Amino acid sequence: MFQYLEGRITDVQPAYIVVDVHGVGYLVRAANPYQYEVGDKLVRVYVHQTISDTAQVLYGFGSLDEKRLFEKLLAVSGIGAKSALAILANGDQAAIIRAIQDNDVKFLTHFPGVGKKTAQQIVLDLKDKLEDLGEVGLFTTETVADAPTSTNPQLADAIAALTALGYRDRDVAKIEKTLNQEPGKTTDDYLSAGLKLLTNA
Repeated sequence: MFQYLEGRITDVQPAYIVVDVHGVGYLVRAANPYQYEVGDKLVRVYVHQTISDTAQVLYGFGSLDEKRLFEKLLAVSGIGAKSALAILANGDQAAIIRAIQDNDVKFLTHFPGVGKKTAQQIVLDLKDKLEDLGEVGLFTTETVADAPTSTNPQLADAIAALTALGYRDRDVAKIEKTLNQEPGKTTDDYLSAGLKLLTNA
C-alpha cells in the first residue's frame, strides 16, 4: 500500500491530478484537484489505494489528517469513495468534524450522496472516533461531465469539478450565475465559493 507520492504535478483535471514520480505518471483522484498547480515544484500527495476486480484507484490528499478522515468516512456503511471525496471537498475539515461531534445531521445532508439516514450513520459511527486527528482545517498541500457553459475558463473548470463531485446539474447551474458575478478569481477560489453556496443552501 502507498502512503504518499512525491513528485511533480503534470496535469490537473476536474476529478483528478497526475503526479509524475521519476517518470511514472500516477492518476490520482482528488476532492479538490485545483488546490494543486502544474509545475516543477516537488509536492507530496498522501494517497489511499482501492483495488477491485475491475480497477485500481488512487485517491489523493494534501495532508495525512485529510487522508485519515477520508478513510474513517469510507468505513461508514453507505459511504463510498465518491461521497467521501465530496464531503472533503468542502475544504474545512474542522467544520466536518464539528458537525459529526455535534450531531449536525442537516449540515452533512448537504453533500451529494448523503441522505438523512446516511448522515445519522456517519454521526453514530464516527462521533467518538475522531480524537486521533491532529490540527485540521483548510486544505493544505505539502511541498517537497458535460462541457461547462461559462466563458470564464477558471469558473468553467470549477463548475466541472463540482459536477465531478456529484452535485446535481440544476443545483450547480443555480450558483454559476452568482459565481460569475465575481470575475478574476482562480479556479480554487470559485470551487471553494461554490462548495460553500451548495452546502449552505
